[in-house]
Parts: sequence; structure tokens; C-alpha cells
Amino acid sequence: MDSFWLAFTAFGADLVFIAVLTLYGWLVRPAGLRALGVAFALSYLVNSLLKYGLNLPRPFTNDPGAASAVAKATAGGPGLPSGHAQMSMTLWGGIAAQLRRPWVWGVLGLLVGLVSYSRLALHVHYPSDVLVGLLLGVLFAALATLDWRHGLLAPKVWLPALVLVIACLLPTRLPEEYSRGLGMLAGFWLAEPRYLPPSHWAGRIGVAVIGLVIVIGVYLGLSALAGLLPSALSGAARALRYFLLVLVAVWGVPALLRVWLRPVGV
Repeated sequence: MDSFWLAFTAFGADLVFIAVLTLYGWLVRPAGLRALGVAFALSYLVNSLLKYGLNLPRPFTNDPGAASAVAKATAGGPGLPSGHAQMSMTLWGGIAAQLRRPWVWGVLGLLVGLVSYSRLALHVHYPSDVLVGLLLGVLFAALATLDWRHGLLAPKVWLPALVLVIACLLPTRLPEEYSRGLGMLAGFWLAEPRYLPPSHWAGRIGVAVIGLVIVIGVYLGLSALAGLLPSALSGAARALRYFLLVLVAVWGVPALLRVWLRPVGV
């Protein structure tokens, strides 16, 4: 059954999250992307802080035969809380909370349940890991419904700049998830979509295909470039990589595809 559950676990992978966030922002609800992205980045940071702070084992830590090699490859870092469960609930739950449609709640709720259970079926998490991840995910999904356009939550330049400076100053011995999360947070805090989604299917398909090619190309290109830098700059490179990736998705792609993503005033 590993192949079956690995298919659902893939919905909790980084590239899937990147694709879903960008497609949601381009095609469904641009006005909700910034709040969803900030909530996602904060959830990612909290998950990483708890994982490495608590440093609790996974089921296969003391029993290497508990999970297959392929399943272990999907398990990064310590066990509690489950990143797949928490981030899936944050993203899919945040989308459902923004759209507020019963059928969306049903479909995305089922998906979150399957992703979460896949972590148990693959023996890479304990039930407590998944439960805590889901509860945290609910909290951050609720944050995705807030109005992030005013007060301290407004897209001001100084705050993302401060976040990036902190990310660049982190010791290289710290887990890479910290710099990734700070880079995403800075990007989503600064970038506010200023366009309308395509009004016809040709535009939706064009934006989805061309936009994803651009974003994935930038993702892979920046990754290759970061690998050429000295290890002392690895944290800063990761933070800037995810910061630039968000800016490309929120500002760059709409600027290139403005024939389909029609600009609007702030």
C-alpha cells in the first residue's frame, strides 16, 4: 500500500504547495493570496521551531524497519509536529476558509485527512505528531481569513527588510527551514497582488501553464545558483531564493501575462 499512500503524501510536498499557492493567487482569489501566504509562512516557521526545539523521534528512529526507504525519504527532521499535516491543513484549510463554500470544505477536508493519515500509514509519524500538526494547521488557516492590508499587517517595506536581515544573520548550523520560512514570510508580507484573474478558460490555461513554467524554472535556477555559493552564505541564499520566488509569482508573472491578468488599482 506504500505507493497508494505516497501519492497522497505528495500533496504535502514543497513543490505542490508552491504550485497551489501560485495557481490560487492567479486563477481563484488574488485578494486572498497575501493573507494565505503570510499564514503559510508563519505556520512553516512555527512547525520548524517546534520540530527542532522538541527534537522528538519518529517511529523508525529506534526501529529502522518500521518504514520503507521511500517513505523515509519524505520525512525530514524530527517528528512532532507533522509538517505534512500542519502545512496541508494551513494551505487547504486556509483556502476553504477564504472561499466559504460547503463543497470546497468537503473536498479539501477529505484531502487534508488523506494526507494526514498517509503519514501514519507510511509509519513516519506517531498519531500525536499528526494530531498536533492538524491543530496548529487549524490555527494558521484561521489567520488566512484576516485582513492583512492595514496597520502593522499592511505590506510595508521595512518589515520584510528586517525579516530578510534576520534570515541572513542566522548561524549556518541552524536548520535550513528557518531561512526558507523567513524568506517566504518577507516575500508574502511585501507582495500584494494587483490584478484580476482571467475571465475565460484560454486565459486560465495560459496563465497556469506559462506561469508554472516560469515559477518552477526560477525555483530550480535559484537553487542551482545557491549551490555555487560558499557555505557561509547558504542561509542568506535560501532566504533570498524564497523571497524572490514569491515576488516572481505575485508581481513578475502578472506583469509578463498582463493580457490575461488584468492590472487593477491598489
